[in-house]
Amino acid sequence: MKNISIVINAVLIIAVGILYYLHFSCNKSCQTPVKKAVKESRKIKNDSSAARIAYVDLDSLNERISFINTSRKALESEQTSIEMEWENAYKNLENQKNNFLKKGSSITQSEAEEFQAMLYKQQQDVDNKKQTATQKLNEKSYKIMGDIQMKLKDYLAEFNQNNQYTYIFTTGNGLDYMVYKDEAYDITNEVIEGMNEKMKSTDK
Repeated sequence: MKNISIVINAVLIIAVGILYYLHFSCNKSCQTPVKKAVKESRKIKNDSSAARIAYVDLDSLNERISFINTSRKALESEQTSIEMEWENAYKNLENQKNNFLKKGSSITQSEAEEFQAMLYKQQQDVDNKKQTATQKLNEKSYKIMGDIQMKLKDYLAEFNQNNQYTYIFTTGNGLDYMVYKDEAYDITNEVIEGMNEKMKSTDK
């Protein structure tokens, strides 16, 4: 289940884009780099010549955008179902073996060999069925991830159609490449509200 969440987070990274490059000209009279960076970040919204940046939190997108959350839960549920079916099939094989062994010394060599071959074939069938189901689930997952990626890209292009931001980058648990972030530039809630509203109107 964690793997599916990681895949979703990875696609969200691609969808939003990790593009971050800021270069401010400086001369000998400049302040120290840290003080200058802080000062520039505070006046960035009022300085049309400076790069305009914003960020979104991937964990929040993953949990609070309805269609992403629903898709993730559906994939996790299907994965759980595959695992349970596989475990139940193995329990059935184990029961067959135990029932056969109850015959004790009355079991002939040919019967033992025949049962062993039958049990081995059933085990292979169970494993192959699980492998096929898992492969189909992976294909379904990639298709859903592609759809999520497309929807995010389309929405962010619409969200930023007035070129309000030069860069929109990402942050998240285990995916945080920023050593400092000013919450004034957090547009996560705006993106979540907008995406959810857009999906509602699309579903109607």
